[in-house]
Amino acid sequence: MKRVAVVGFGFMGMTHSLNILKNKDLKLVAIVDAHPEIIEKNLQATTGNISTGNIDVIELADVHKYSSLDECLRNEELDAVNICVHTNLHYEMTKKALLNGKHVFLEKPFCLNIEQAEELILLAEQKKKILMVGHVVRFMPPYQKLKQWIDSKEFGNLKFLSFSRFSGLPGWGQWKEKHVTESSGGALFDLVIHDIDFASYVLGLPSEIKCNYLPGSISKYDYISAMWSYKEKNLHVKIEGGNTFHSSFPFQAGYMAQFEKASIIFTSLKGDVIGITDDNSFKEIPAGDAGEGYYNEIAYFTQCMEDNMQPEDCTPASSLQSVQLCYNHI
Repeated sequence: MKRVAVVGFGFMGMTHSLNILKNKDLKLVAIVDAHPEIIEKNLQATTGNISTGNIDVIELADVHKYSSLDECLRNEELDAVNICVHTNLHYEMTKKALLNGKHVFLEKPFCLNIEQAEELILLAEQKKKILMVGHVVRFMPPYQKLKQWIDSKEFGNLKFLSFSRFSGLPGWGQWKEKHVTESSGGALFDLVIHDIDFASYVLGLPSEIKCNYLPGSISKYDYISAMWSYKEKNLHVKIEGGNTFHSSFPFQAGYMAQFEKASIIFTSLKGDVIGITDDNSFKEIPAGDAGEGYYNEIAYFTQCMEDNMQPEDCTPASSLQSVQLCYNHI
């Protein structure tokens, strides 16, 4: 079993801890949080955009708790570090883990500073360690089905694709702290990046990006409406989303795709099915559980460690490209 420490025990830290506990090839040996005394309290909190499951406090009884990554690295024999802190700490924490010879799974976004991200990619190569950024949408069954249809051309060529992703203003955990929100990059880099990343993962880089955006309480880019053009493919992709709404606004994400032979719709508001329609009929097929993406990405990272294989389905270079694409929208 690979021995793993989770750094940061907010919504994503709890989500990844749960999926590490589920994985028979991993052992959660430590949790690092600036406030380890409230780890158990955090288990009772309702946070995040979607439900990803719950951890029983008993499951953490033998997991060591630390207030700093340095202390954890001194005291634990680790194979990997799972980093779930806010964006402003990504570079520091990832560099420290790599320098100590650990594989790193880093929550998205990579680093908002391009040079820092490039440095970490080079460091991972020098240390011969796996560095993977958690772009979970690539591993969600409803989106994997979309990729399969695009690649196989089962419904003909793709002609138009629309992504949407909206949530209320995040009001949990450290999102209430000004220094955290100011360094997050706002909805563009924290939320809409999911669809920017997936679109480029599936279709490659667009030939043109046109974008409008509006400010919110976190950044200048808390609402995004973009149109991508692929001139050689005669294809357009719309990406829209943000967190300009009130905090209790229900999270919703999805896609609409027009192929030559059919149109397809998926929304998390009816997340168990995908709708497929043509000129004469409409049917629904099972979508799979989008929440399984969190387990799937951890399982893939684990397999990469087991096989000593770089994460070709989610390379750090592609994650850096997604950050660069976000900048191209502003």
